[in-house]
Amino acid sequence: MRPTRRSASSEPRGQKRPGVSRAPAAAASAPGDTRAPRPAGQAGGRSRAAKQRPRPSSPRAQEAGPGEPPPEPALPPPPIPATPTSSVATLDLGDQRERWETFQKRQRLTFEGAAKLLLDTFEYQGLVKHTGGCHCGAVRFEVWASADLHIFDCNCSVCKKKQNRHFIVPASRFKLLKGAESITTYTFNTHKAQHTFCKRCGVQSFYTPRSNPGGFGIAPHCLDEGTVRSMVIEEFNGSDWEKAMKEHKTIKNMSKE
Repeated sequence: MRPTRRSASSEPRGQKRPGVSRAPAAAASAPGDTRAPRPAGQAGGRSRAAKQRPRPSSPRAQEAGPGEPPPEPALPPPPIPATPTSSVATLDLGDQRERWETFQKRQRLTFEGAAKLLLDTFEYQGLVKHTGGCHCGAVRFEVWASADLHIFDCNCSVCKKKQNRHFIVPASRFKLLKGAESITTYTFNTHKAQHTFCKRCGVQSFYTPRSNPGGFGIAPHCLDEGTVRSMVIEEFNGSDWEKAMKEHKTIKNMSKE
């Protein structure tokens, strides 16, 4: 091998002073560093090389291998947005705080459960909660309506074939509990009525009537027992739908709040 020449400019000036031994070979130097620091006992206080002490590398730089750039510092995690707590402490109940907390404990209700009981009692005052569903149980729902139901018996082409007797409620009083993926829909003619039924057992427990597209028609025979007190059945001449809707005074408003 050809010996490498070392220029005088590449050596620190302190190495030319007599009586000062040179530093060991650059084996102890960091990879890629051409200027090796001298031992503290051999470098004089006037030596420029002794003054240029290597900066301590960060732990991330030490983790990187020779010739590899140090990994970028990890960004701090984003702040978690504050969410409102469902605690009674967040409400200004005034003098009713102690009474409210006692009510919760006595009824063994969570804050959400107590609020739901209060809303159900006063928002749907005079109504009862009916539950029902299809035959196989894939579709289940709940609906707030009177215990005394007003049933329409329609004789249009499709209702006559499937015996579609139903009572009408606003959409806000209906809640599908399960089975959205089990429901399929049949439409015809104007396609405004959405005849929904279970894919598995074929039972239509509710649908969206043409007369009230903003509500639901509920099949009373698909309700669970125990909440219906009485039923009054009214025949509706759906075979002449436009004329029947024009003459009827209340059916078009039955899905309004």
